This record gives sequence, C-alpha cells and structure tokens, in this order.
Amino acid sequence: MSRVPKSIVDRFTKSIGKFQKVLRNAHDRDVNESDTVAIVTDILSEVFGYDKYLEVTREFAIRGTYCDLAIKMDDKVQFLIEVKAIGTDLKERHLRQAIDYGSNHGIKWVILTNGLEWQVHRIRFERPITHDLVCTLKFLELNVRSAKDHEALFLISKKGVRKDIREDYYEKVQSVNRFVVGALLLSTPVLVKVRQELRKISEGVKVDLSEVEEILRSEVLKRDVVDGDEAVVAAARVARFYRKVSRTTKKQQLKNTSVSAGAKDDSITESLLEETSLKVGERV
Repeated sequence: MSRVPKSIVDRFTKSIGKFQKVLRNAHDRDVNESDTVAIVTDILSEVFGYDKYLEVTREFAIRGTYCDLAIKMDDKVQFLIEVKAIGTDLKERHLRQAIDYGSNHGIKWVILTNGLEWQVHRIRFERPITHDLVCTLKFLELNVRSAKDHEALFLISKKGVRKDIREDYYEKVQSVNRFVVGALLLSTPVLVKVRQELRKISEGVKVDLSEVEEILRSEVLKRDVVDGDEAVVAAARVARFYRKVSRTTKKQQLKNTSVSAGAKDDSITESLLEETSLKVGERV
C-alpha cells in the first residue's frame, strides 16, 4: 500500500483527538441517529478531507428508498454510508440494508457505521451478490501515531480514493490472510514439497500425500482456518490460481512444440531447396 502523505497524517493527528472527545460525549448522551449522521458528516469533512457541502450527500435516493450518506466525487458515488445511532450495535441486518443499497445502484464500496465503529465493505457483483469486509475502524481506539491506523484511515480519505488505494488494499486483504495461507499449505504443490523434505529427513520412510495433508489439517492448522465459509472461499481462490497456472503452462508447451515443429519444417524445406539447386547446377 502507498505511503500516507505527510499532509494527510498531519490532518489525522490534529482531528482524531477532537472527534474521539465528541464521540465519547455523544455516546454518554446516547444521541439519536440524526445527530450521529451530523457527527459522521463532520468526521468525513475534517478527518477524511471531503467537502461536506459538495461531496457529501445526505439521504441519497436509491430506487424509492434512501441511504443516509453518499460520498460523490466527479459525478460518481465513491461510498454509500449507512449510519446507525451511536448507541446501536451494528448488526448483520444493518449491513444487509447497506449492501442492498449498493448492489441496487452498482456501487462497490459501502460503509456501515455508528460513529464509533466504521466497517468498510466491498460488494462483489456475483450471483448471488456477496461482499467482503475490507477493514474495521474503532474510532475511540485509533492511535494518532500508528502508521497502521493511518493506512486504514487513508482508505476512506478523499486523497486515498483519488489514488484508488482501496482496490490495492482489498487485493492484499484477499490474498494475504490466514485462510489463503492455510489453503496454500493444503494445496498439492505444497504437499508434494513437504513430502519431499520429509523423505530427506527420514530416508527410506514412505510418506503419502494424504498423510501430510491430514497432519496439517488436523494437528497443525487451526480448525477455523480449514473449515467454514472463508476457508472455502480461500480454497477456491487458490484452486483458480493453480488452474490458471496449469493452463498457461500447457499453452506455453503447445507454443514451444509448434515452434519446434516449424523449425523442423523450415530445415527440411531449406534442405530440399538446396538439394534442388545442386541438381540444377550439376545439369548446367
């Protein structure tokens, strides 16, 4: 991920402490949803750098219903934001509402927040519609000196959206996580390599791939890494990668074979032409 510009870090440093105080006070007073929306709008402006009059739209209309907020830049909606009252715990049904808003309008990025917690989701327009949690910000736990927190905030910031940091970060989250690592460890190429190394350690001992897989699956990896929906998605991602590698390898092999055959044909042709030339020369 790109380094967060110093000017953006300075804004985070100056504004986060202020809004942590505001949010604590609002939570103690248990302010309603409308007041929470007002606070979130100010955060979008002062922390994330958006023009709250030109780039933050309230009650964004989508097919007869409304989403609380939308970030709109260059006539394109960058985020849909569903806001709940600060005292409301964010639930799956709240998220489903926000995802429905995004999918109905072709908008990939959705934020669900109560001011204290900010969940950034990316919609995958598949059948059925699915989504991935890209990151979660706990605003009261943010450390103004933390580079990791700066990077997470940068995803939502105006400058970050301009640089399309979201997609890079999303790709990293999809590729570098415990579920993908677990799926890689259980893939055939890795199992073969582990078996080879085990045979080196214990010469003469027969080791089956199934044995290696069973040990990894039941004794090395945590259960949630190899079971459950996220594990299934990761395994499918790894399988697609190896299928792609296999197809590319086969295409290259066919290409190499074709080139070799062509070279051979050219050699025969040249020989026959040369032989014909010699015969003509002899007759002359």
